[in-house]
Amino acid sequence: MKSSIWQYRKNCSISELCEFAGIPRSAYYKWLNRRVSANEKFNQELCGLIKDAYEEKNGILGYRQVIIKLNRENDFHVNEKRILRLMRILQLKSVCRRRRKTYVKSTPEITAENILNREFNADHFGEKWLTDVTEMKYGINGKAYLSAILDLADKSIVSFVIGSSNNNAFVFETLDIAHQEHPEVKPLFHSDRGYQYTSKSFRKKLEEAGMTQSMSRVSRCIDNGLMEVFWGMLKSEMYYLKKFHTYDELKETVCDYIDWCATCQVDN
Repeated sequence: MKSSIWQYRKNCSISELCEFAGIPRSAYYKWLNRRVSANEKFNQELCGLIKDAYEEKNGILGYRQVIIKLNRENDFHVNEKRILRLMRILQLKSVCRRRRKTYVKSTPEITAENILNREFNADHFGEKWLTDVTEMKYGINGKAYLSAILDLADKSIVSFVIGSSNNNAFVFETLDIAHQEHPEVKPLFHSDRGYQYTSKSFRKKLEEAGMTQSMSRVSRCIDNGLMEVFWGMLKSEMYYLKKFHTYDELKETVCDYIDWCATCQVDN
């Protein structure tokens, strides 16, 4: 195929080739006599470096790893859009497949009305509690989960649990701790529609504790808005400020932060 195309090029005039390509003859000569810009020269240099980096690591590097390697080993700084574009032109992709997340859509066993109805005020402790789970990362691929219950009267954390798995036992333990420490209170208990909160077992635990269940509407995270606000504060004031290498390091820092929040509540 290549030889036939080359033979076609040899037997045709420039005018015929331009007509075949659908471009003016003047455009061809303008391209032929153009001056290569500094940006094009840099891209040509980058293409060679990208190929070398890709082949050196046997094709396992994606564009993010290529950027880190080039910026570290050369006296320049390139952004990810340029490298991504050039790797697409060169048809270079990491041979390591990114594992797709598979979400199993489950049918909730129990649902509850949004009784809270975004009324995020309370006159006394134990009147209204919010709960949720958030994810945090450590090391290379480590994940930790934080489950917490927040009281709407003083915005304090009633109980919290940190774990490596986001499962029923993890969330149930958070409720058990809160109930054991405050057995006399019977709050309105509000959550989103996570599978732990929509289970029959969780509803039974709330009923046994004398609590009334309330749930956010579907795709309405603002219905649990103050819990989201707390997660935002925790992450901006603690989590995003440092790199966590181990689970224990992350857990200790989270505990220290929540203890510090409790001290602030007392001082206020």
